Amino acid sequence: MSRTADEARRAELLDRAVDYVCRVGLADLSLRPLARAIGSSPRVLLYYFGSKESLVVEIVRRGRARQRAMMAELKCAVNSPKEVARALWREWSKPEWEPLTRLSFEVYTLALNDPSRFPGFLESSVKEWLDALKGCTATQATMLIAGFRGFLLDLLATHDRARIDRAVKRWLEAVYGP
Repeated sequence: MSRTADEARRAELLDRAVDYVCRVGLADLSLRPLARAIGSSPRVLLYYFGSKESLVVEIVRRGRARQRAMMAELKCAVNSPKEVARALWREWSKPEWEPLTRLSFEVYTLALNDPSRFPGFLESSVKEWLDALKGCTATQATMLIAGFRGFLLDLLATHDRARIDRAVKRWLEAVYGP
């Protein structure tokens, strides 16, 4: 079944809004500059999303959907937990994922400070990683989640890819063996 024009326009605006927020962040998000940047108006955004807060929730959901799709694709492409972990690092650490990764960390921090702002975000962010790491023991999966987050933060802060890639390689050997 095809989308109506309104649904297609809403989806298009939402995708553009995700891309915009990935570039500028959520901290100082204002409807007027957002609308201008994505070829719309504040009034149209409010028509499609109801409120700025609802739009932000939808932006976060759409960004998460992009990440889940990537993780699901990786799980289908490799078999062993060790190879899943290696594939996840290779994909998550690609420069094209950096804006969405930054946004994820920003939302994670906002949700830690006010869980009601992004209901279920914290729980689902852990569950999605655990789902991607099925086949690992609970301890291995927890170590991988914590490690990936730390390595990704380091990469975002320093862009020292060679150093971090070496550390990730050693870390995965420590978790899974050589």
